[in-house]
Amino acid sequence: MMTHTPHQPPADAAQRRAVPLTICYEVDRLPPFDRAFYEQVRQDMALVEEVVVPPRDAATFTVPAGHLFRIVSIEGPQVGDLNLWNANDLSERFFSGKTRQLHATHVTTGDRLWSNMPFLRPLATITRDTLDWYGWDDDGGGVHDVIGTRCDPYTNCLLTGGEYHHCCHSNLTRALAAERGLTLEAAEAHVHDVLNVFMCTGFTRDTHQYFMKASPVRPGDYLEMFAEIDLLGALSACPGGDCGSQHSSDSAACYPLKVEIYAPRPGALDGWTPPARNGYSRRHGL
Repeated sequence: MMTHTPHQPPADAAQRRAVPLTICYEVDRLPPFDRAFYEQVRQDMALVEEVVVPPRDAATFTVPAGHLFRIVSIEGPQVGDLNLWNANDLSERFFSGKTRQLHATHVTTGDRLWSNMPFLRPLATITRDTLDWYGWDDDGGGVHDVIGTRCDPYTNCLLTGGEYHHCCHSNLTRALAAERGLTLEAAEAHVHDVLNVFMCTGFTRDTHQYFMKASPVRPGDYLEMFAEIDLLGALSACPGGDCGSQHSSDSAACYPLKVEIYAPRPGALDGWTPPARNGYSRRHGL
């Protein structure tokens, strides 16, 4: 890693560092998480579809608005990279950066996955997280991050000079291309930064570098979400397995993941409507 000699600190360095922080977006200004609503929607929900994602590969799935879906660990510790799109318009997709700003670096029950601009509305709301007990560990690590982008063949080529085709980026590209009958080039343009499901990550305290460590996920654990609009999802079972050592290779032990899709009982959604697109006029000052 490159190093440099820092400048001599100014006389008021301590004073500059000691200024109070400000949270960029106040969470209490967001629409509140209606726990009672989501809990009653979950009651008597019926499993209607299952999709198994093979190790080191990806699969797609669709979730109608008002349905729920779970990403489930079924055989061994495995992390997954999740992309979400509006099923009727691929230009609307998950926006990890804004989700991070509105919630935190890692998400859990009650947090939402927001879409990109100009839509900027909830795509999905997390309704259950069996790893919510993990919290923050002594390294500053947490589970389900929205800070990592996804392992990809371009960074791998840059750092190793080699080609590896089962990175999550490539997995998601192949899966979307097959689902929508697109060329690889056309599909790749829609693949975006992910929710790293089950992945345990953080930033080192000394150099502030992004780190990963073995995921605490075990068979039976799941992350459950409510689809706020019609969704197309793609999930990659990362070639890093539990991401405790490395990714972008075939050396890690990898396992399948399962997506379960649930329909709410009749009447559970009475009075509910999907969220509207963001109300900004898009005049941009002109």
